[in-house]
Amino acid sequence: MLLLGACASGPQTSSRPVDPMNVKVSGGVNRDFTQAVELLQGERYPEAIELLQSVVEREQRLSAPYVNLGIAYFKTGDEKHAEESFLEALRAAPLDPVASSELGVLYRHQGRFDEARKTYSEALQAHPDSLPLIKNLGILCDLYLQDVNCALAQFEQYLKYEPEDRKVAIWVADLKRRAN
Repeated sequence: MLLLGACASGPQTSSRPVDPMNVKVSGGVNRDFTQAVELLQGERYPEAIELLQSVVEREQRLSAPYVNLGIAYFKTGDEKHAEESFLEALRAAPLDPVASSELGVLYRHQGRFDEARKTYSEALQAHPDSLPLIKNLGILCDLYLQDVNCALAQFEQYLKYEPEDRKVAIWVADLKRRAN
């Protein structure tokens, strides 16, 4: 779950993102967002959806409420509204790494592999050190596209940042074995 200010974007008046720490939101929006995150963590998705809908009606500059709304919809099986929410998050903050990662996972789940790859790749251009994007692109390439070279490149990149991740290290060893 995301913090409200951490994924904020200002009005779309310039091509450079606004510092999210400088985005001012009302106390009520922040309080409701915090409560919605607690509901999500408690797997109370319908209640979280209702509260997050209220948050996004009052504050549309921020990507975090849309991302969490998308996660809640996805958890309830409402993939249509999940996709709409992730796309709204990306409207608020283009190439947001969290929104892009979640949208890519949704596309992968739906069998829309080319769209998932494009989503991950474009976001990685802007956020080359985003571990969820790197790992999810590697998973997509390995399990769904059978692109061993792509998967290997992603997982090796991931291990540069997380060298102690034993699971990914095992995946790399397996990919190297399969590549030979």
